Amino acid sequence: MLSDYSDEFEIKSDPSQIHTVEKKLERFCAKLRLVKDDIENLGIATTEIVNNAIRHGNQSDPEKTVHIKFEKKAKSVRVTVSDSGKGFEPDSLANPLEPENIYKESGRGIFIVKMLMDDVKFKFTDTGSQVILIKKL
Repeated sequence: MLSDYSDEFEIKSDPSQIHTVEKKLERFCAKLRLVKDDIENLGIATTEIVNNAIRHGNQSDPEKTVHIKFEKKAKSVRVTVSDSGKGFEPDSLANPLEPENIYKESGRGIFIVKMLMDDVKFKFTDTGSQVILIKKL
């Protein structure tokens, strides 16, 4: 398995571009020879966060881009997704397991991502938002 390796690119804020992210992640994971569970978990988490960056961060504005970086470190894979949105308060998200939230159509994405990844970090600045997904190998 490669020790340190990365791939970095941008997509337009268009949901049809998620397919591009999936293909690039597939190639990245294949190069690293990751196990199937890690590949699937990274795929679900990454596409969820990219979708959020497009819809919520960049308000589906096709003039704005989402920056994505895949990194293989010594004992982990890190996916960084950046958009130009103002961000949100991660601690204020409703718990999707609470009875009043069970049947809501949205609000489960970040919860699911946190279950699939070993760590999820949020960074918000005046110029945009960044979500960092970490999967230990």
